[in-house]
Amino acid sequence: MSTPHLQAEPGDFAETVLMPGDPLRAKFIAETYLTDVTQVNEVRNMLGFTGRYNGHPVSVQGSGMGVPSIQIYATELIKDFGVTRIVRVGSCGAIQDEIDLGDVVIGLAAGTDSTVNRRRLEGRDFPAVADYGLLRAVTDEAQRRDMAARVGSVFTSDIFYEPEGSNTFALLERYGFLAVEMEAAGLYGVAAEYGAAALTVATVSDQLKRGEHMSAEDRQTSFDDMIRLVLDALIPS
Repeated sequence: MSTPHLQAEPGDFAETVLMPGDPLRAKFIAETYLTDVTQVNEVRNMLGFTGRYNGHPVSVQGSGMGVPSIQIYATELIKDFGVTRIVRVGSCGAIQDEIDLGDVVIGLAAGTDSTVNRRRLEGRDFPAVADYGLLRAVTDEAQRRDMAARVGSVFTSDIFYEPEGSNTFALLERYGFLAVEMEAAGLYGVAAEYGAAALTVATVSDQLKRGEHMSAEDRQTSFDDMIRLVLDALIPS
């Protein structure tokens, strides 16, 4: 039965779902990496697809930008369509000197300025952490590939454009955060609430300390490496 944001039917989504923010990137991932692809959602143009990788079913569903958006789609995927594993695949901005453009950041945990997880625990702090099994699988695969992957805390921000004069990035760097993005903490909260496994894997598209930014060509190449990393780590050959 369809939901307010997903028109799919039971069984349309695989148990494993990759979630990029951009619905057109979801389309690209499905058409580039999967076989036997079927489009299963187009509500609000937030495209979703199911296909096969190494013969196993995999879905790709756009999440939109920010915590409120990813929470809607992740909640409906888990509650209404039986999804058990969600991996956010996207971009991030590095805030540590030793992290370079194109590196992969794997979100062990996510801090945030959003209040959604505090609301879940009625005002209490919530440890927004990744699923260990997914984390271990992806980090092991990265080591086999000799990829530049960093594991640690990311910061999920509700603000894309920081106010002028903000000290946010310096503060986050001091406390060891690797990068800033906009969805991980919300995804981890939903997964904890409904008993699913979640992970965030993000390519560094911007080096915020040095003011460096990827070209469009470099983004495509680096994101390709990240998607293949996640698929090969999670889907048996």
